[in-house]
Amino acid sequence: MTQDSRKLNEEGRAMWDTKAAFWDELMGEEGNRFHRELIGPAVEALLDLRAGERVLDVACGSGMLARRMASLGAAVTAVDFSAELLKRAQARGQSGGTAIRYLQADATDEEALAAFGEGMFDALTCTMALMDMPEIGPLYRAARRLLKPDGRFVFATMHPAFNSNNPVFTAELADVDGELLLTNALKISRYMDIPPEKGMGAKNEPSPHYYYHRPLHELLGEAFAAGLVLDGLIEAAFDPEKVDPDRLLSWYSFPQIPPVLAGRFRVGK
Repeated sequence: MTQDSRKLNEEGRAMWDTKAAFWDELMGEEGNRFHRELIGPAVEALLDLRAGERVLDVACGSGMLARRMASLGAAVTAVDFSAELLKRAQARGQSGGTAIRYLQADATDEEALAAFGEGMFDALTCTMALMDMPEIGPLYRAARRLLKPDGRFVFATMHPAFNSNNPVFTAELADVDGELLLTNALKISRYMDIPPEKGMGAKNEPSPHYYYHRPLHELLGEAFAAGLVLDGLIEAAFDPEKVDPDRLLSWYSFPQIPPVLAGRFRVGK
């Protein structure tokens, strides 16, 4: 990791420690609407988890996905670089399944992750955290080493083409042949090259944190370079039957545009 990346990473760790309580309370046991309707279903479909499998949940936050996987019968090891988020995860306990093993580990530290053991896991998961990491190559390389030959690495992240650092929501009202029609749209002004920028992850969040935009060729290309292959992809958007007329300038009113990208990598032959 470069010196600049290391500095950004440490600053990010301090930010997440500071607002761990906010995010734990926001997500609760089952997550917010994004997680319940988009992220969770996409990740579970791609993961196709089987009872007894060993899973490493990277950047586990307050443990929502870890708890869900344990309840489905997996033996889960959950790691995060934020000590405060891990405390929150452990304090919540779990309603069932094998006891989750919570440990502090940084997803940008390849050797720290690889120390869990070559070929030890049936699956790795990383949900809504790749965009928070100054470098993702170390995680991909560690995944290649940690997974069994038929293992898979399932991720979910903000869709880099639509829901990255700079989308602008718009709503236009037009008179078309005597009928007033409302059209929602996104304005995207940058995509290929966006430096790290601070942004708010949720309404009323105590402070912003860094987002790291990567166009698709970087987001996926670094995994390919690490020896992983992509064999599953879901672009998750909200149900058009559940558009909220009172929240026209929110993702809930954009059923044609996916804010979440989920994918499944496997170890290349």
